Amino acid sequence: MEKNLTQGSLLKNIMIFSGPFLLSYFLQTLYGMADLFIVGQYNGAASISGVSIGSQVMHMITVMIVGLAMGSVVMIARNVGAKDRAKISKTIGNTIVLFAIVAVLLAVLLLALVNPIVSVMSTPVEAVDETTAYLIVCFAGIPFIVAYNVIAAIFRGLGDSKSPMIFIAIACVLNIALDYLFIGGFGMKAVGAAWATIIAQAFSVIISIIAIYKMKLVSISKTDLRIDKSTLGSILRVGVPVCLQDGFIQVSFLIITIIANSRGVEISAAVGIVEKIISFLFLVPSSMLSTISTISSQAIGAGDKPLARKTLFYGMTIAVSIGLVFAIAFQFIASPVIGMFTDDMVVVALGVSYIKSYVFDCTVASFHFCFSGFFVASNYSYISFIHNVVSIILMRVPGAYLASIYYPDTLFPMGLAAPLGGVIQLIICVVAYMILRKKEKI
Repeated sequence: MEKNLTQGSLLKNIMIFSGPFLLSYFLQTLYGMADLFIVGQYNGAASISGVSIGSQVMHMITVMIVGLAMGSVVMIARNVGAKDRAKISKTIGNTIVLFAIVAVLLAVLLLALVNPIVSVMSTPVEAVDETTAYLIVCFAGIPFIVAYNVIAAIFRGLGDSKSPMIFIAIACVLNIALDYLFIGGFGMKAVGAAWATIIAQAFSVIISIIAIYKMKLVSISKTDLRIDKSTLGSILRVGVPVCLQDGFIQVSFLIITIIANSRGVEISAAVGIVEKIISFLFLVPSSMLSTISTISSQAIGAGDKPLARKTLFYGMTIAVSIGLVFAIAFQFIASPVIGMFTDDMVVVALGVSYIKSYVFDCTVASFHFCFSGFFVASNYSYISFIHNVVSIILMRVPGAYLASIYYPDTLFPMGLAAPLGGVIQLIICVVAYMILRKKEKI
């Protein structure tokens, strides 16, 4: 049964929905890191590199799938707010058909391009076989990865973020257990990590389908599975810009990684460690983006735009406050935190200089992430696409590149590229919000 998040205490609904969402993101990040950690316990650099490069590719693909699925989350939530059960079923039915097609086409395409992908990633010669084997298994398992993320999107659109958290927790435990079995017990190296991931995702999908059946969550008829141009168009209008923006963001991260790699092994290691830490800190604004998009979508569906705006500012206050705490705290705790990952003092020093500037992006991003969630809910997801792409082109990538040239002995200026890019995004968001608000579009 769907949960109407427009009723009752708004602050309570935000906390109830965002909490499980935050934990879900944490678990996904955790078991992604577990693959790398466990393969490193039993194998050498080639296997580690294979899992590292392969997981980067899979993360990019998964993020884009989740971005496309955001269209379904928003439209389902909007229909929940409007209490239109027929449209809820039609949206879910069209979502199933759309992503079934996407899953098959994506698997076939990626399997055909596996060798060029390995080449484009500048994979070390020693790790080519491991990376290729890892990606072949993961690409073949794309339907399960798509299915899990689509099912999670359907639950969240219905106002339920707790069930996807449970499903991902089950997948996380199983994935780690299978990692030890396949990698440690059977000596399968990188491909063992791939099989563990896909089997865990497949099991999670089976569990979630059983849960949907037992809970009688939705009732889908054959007519709901027929493509409806209006319904499909609504999903794609929201989902495609988010999918593309997330793809560009991931590409920018890869470019920045390449820039760091070109500056030497110590800088490469420092940037890699900091990126892992930042990925955890960004779980808060990411979960708040999804929370705001879901609750605001329900509010808009119910015809309550003031509630949608209130959700934006409540969520923004929470996310920015936490981001500010992170930014201040890491000015003092950066060294011991980075020291947990390495005892190389050169790497620690470089990492500290990088994270002390980079971490301010957690505060700035909390603003534009929340705005993005609101714009997506309001059917203006193209604004989110624009501010992300403009930031990447004008500051994040060129800023990091120029800093690497003019400040070769420190990473502090390179770290500033992210929050400065975030400021550009925030300005675009505020201007767009004021224009739309003046026209009473939101």
